[in-house]
Amino acid sequence: MNPNRYAVIGNPIAHSKSPVIHAAFAAQTGQTLTYEALLAPLDGFAATVAGFRAAGGRGCNVTVPFKLEAFALAERRSPRAQAAGAVNTLKFDAEGIYGDNTDGAGLVRDLTHNLDCPLAGRRILLLGAGGAARGVMLPLLSAAPARLTLANRTVSRAEALVAEFSAAAGSTPLTAGSFADLAGSQFDVVINATAASLADEAPPLPPGLYAPGALAYDMMYGRGDTPFLVAARGDGAARLADGLGMLVEQAAESFLLWRGVRPATAPVLAELRRQIEGA
Repeated sequence: MNPNRYAVIGNPIAHSKSPVIHAAFAAQTGQTLTYEALLAPLDGFAATVAGFRAAGGRGCNVTVPFKLEAFALAERRSPRAQAAGAVNTLKFDAEGIYGDNTDGAGLVRDLTHNLDCPLAGRRILLLGAGGAARGVMLPLLSAAPARLTLANRTVSRAEALVAEFSAAAGSTPLTAGSFADLAGSQFDVVINATAASLADEAPPLPPGLYAPGALAYDMMYGRGDTPFLVAARGDGAARLADGLGMLVEQAAESFLLWRGVRPATAPVLAELRRQIEGA
């Protein structure tokens, strides 16, 4: 019997760690499957998905720049995918194409499980108002923080996200502003969801943002200390973390959706960290 086929689709895609992660998950859980990386032309995402599905594909992860197209392609969507407005996981079954977004759940699990950083009752600052920020809003609010503050270079984009998620926030204070507006405030968890680290830059934050014991978290991974993390250390952040754990945890959420079993992430994360830091 042919093994079930899965893949990650993106452009570029050669750098993806997903095949290594899912191979480790499959070996650990005794699942028979294959997982490959597929490069889709920028104008050929839907065709790539259709071809993979026709060849027996059971599901795929979706990465840059196709998460919005995956959202449109999905015939049914999870509530968290609907809230995110983007899909990073597709599942193919008799009912068609199901879309999910596991990014936010991966972030929250990395923070609470791997980093032992409970979010309930904490003051959280989320930097950025693009797709990465949108994708984690609902899971962060579901963790019942004391408050969630969004800051973005273009304030109107942060305000639009706050308006969109105000109902989901319930009694949790949810506010938006500029980076300069943060002056005088302190936070327990500061999450960088901006693209600044891609450009080797840090968001222009005022000093004094980090409360005693605070964690600074950059969604970027594999680049050592990013400018954001360097600046956070200099401003008094007690703990620093990159997004490698989020990558592994969102993959585990996808694996659970596809296979019905949650793999143990700690050994996979440790091995991936060893490979990256030894490179």
